Amino acid sequence: MTDENTKTPSLARNFLSSIGIVVAVIALVNIGFLVFVDTGSDHSNPYVGIFAYVLLPGVLLFGLALLFGGMLLERRRRRLHRPDDVPAYPRIDLNDRRTRRIVGISLVGVSIFILISIFGSYKAYHYTDSDAFCGTACHTVMHPEYTAYKASPHARVGCVNCHIGSGATWYVKSKMSGAYQLYSVAFNKYPRPIGTPVHNLRPAQETCEQCHWPEKFWGATLKVFNHFGYDETNTPRETRMLIKTGGGNPERGPSVGIHSHMNLANEVSYISDEKREVIQWVKVTNRKTGESTEYFLEGSTLTPEQIASAPKRNMDCVDCHNRPTHIYPPPDRTVDLALLANDIRRDLPYIKQQSVEVLSKDYATTDEAVANIAKQLPEYYRANYPDVYNTRRADLDRAVKELQTIFKTTRFPEMKTDWRTHPDNIGHFYYPGCFRCHNDQHVSKEGKRITKDCRACHDILGQREGSVVMIEAPEGEFQHPVDLGDLHYANCADCHTGASM
Repeated sequence: MTDENTKTPSLARNFLSSIGIVVAVIALVNIGFLVFVDTGSDHSNPYVGIFAYVLLPGVLLFGLALLFGGMLLERRRRRLHRPDDVPAYPRIDLNDRRTRRIVGISLVGVSIFILISIFGSYKAYHYTDSDAFCGTACHTVMHPEYTAYKASPHARVGCVNCHIGSGATWYVKSKMSGAYQLYSVAFNKYPRPIGTPVHNLRPAQETCEQCHWPEKFWGATLKVFNHFGYDETNTPRETRMLIKTGGGNPERGPSVGIHSHMNLANEVSYISDEKREVIQWVKVTNRKTGESTEYFLEGSTLTPEQIASAPKRNMDCVDCHNRPTHIYPPPDRTVDLALLANDIRRDLPYIKQQSVEVLSKDYATTDEAVANIAKQLPEYYRANYPDVYNTRRADLDRAVKELQTIFKTTRFPEMKTDWRTHPDNIGHFYYPGCFRCHNDQHVSKEGKRITKDCRACHDILGQREGSVVMIEAPEGEFQHPVDLGDLHYANCADCHTGASM
């Protein structure tokens, strides 16, 4: 018999529940401390956010689960051994002072827990949508993407604006995809490099076109391209070009120019390989009349049955602007930009050639590349231009530092990522780009070809090489610095690989 004045020990007085209480208290104290650090700091630390709003709340819930699990097991044990002491269901008698106190404390505790959960869920939601979380939580994996993002024209546009967009549906999809990515990182299952293109990316009409609206684009854009030669004087070359951007609303008038591809006057769909680099079939549909024309790549072996069953992609912004943010420019381009900005002195003999050569080499690690750049570039001038080596060490050191920075922000050997693994389809200088379709090799059954006429997309306004004027408007025909014959049968990327020539 149990003395009526003897209080029954709490169900929480068991080993498992005790462990749960300890775990929950430790987690709660750490959450409070990290939230204080996070809110009191001017700079967000990604690992503080991960622990404060993602990992430690999970530990807290685990501790609470141990606490209540232990209580249920203890209740079951007492029911087996002393059923008279433990009723089948809890007795809640609010006329009893002790019961009222327990219920009051429980309600306050539950209310506080709900408020903390709401705050934590809100912070976790926003934190997992932050650029820091996307780019630095999985440092090794996302280092190339995050580094390229910070140097891109979209560096002030949040990752989620492009990768997720608005609405709950795509948010849930992204988190489900992120769960698999977390598994891949935890068990080292991720590919090197990260694959491109992203096949489950949200359609550009729902992301890109929330800011960039082709229907509102008109006219053309003046663009100046600057390159430097691989000769001793690093001869500057300038091409002034009028890009026929175009656009427009077909309801108010004709849509013209490059942006007429963007589901304005026409809808373009195609069949390609996984990389979207080899396009075997193109269908262009006039949205106003519904008439369509199919183009077949010469030599394609696709049968009508294969075309009918093959997955088809509707062309949108990212088919051309496929590297709007995560850009890995080739050495030839990065050195041109450094010379143009005078971050590398243009009057150093053969500096373009030597810079591209040292950046183009394959290295096992970034540290190896940085060390080799510091060694190879000065060594070339010491051996071939001793006067430059002895009198212009400051300029050479500046060039070395700039090339090391270029390498660290554009090439990532640990992830096997660089300009060769992630082609940029804007233009057609280093990659096929526009010439994937506009190559004069896609023919319809009626004999019509997708044009390769350069002036369909741009006009050359002028060219210079050094002090020599090669073209002045309104010639409009591009003149290659070296006579290559009929350029209609050649593609720029056949020679211009982006690496040392």
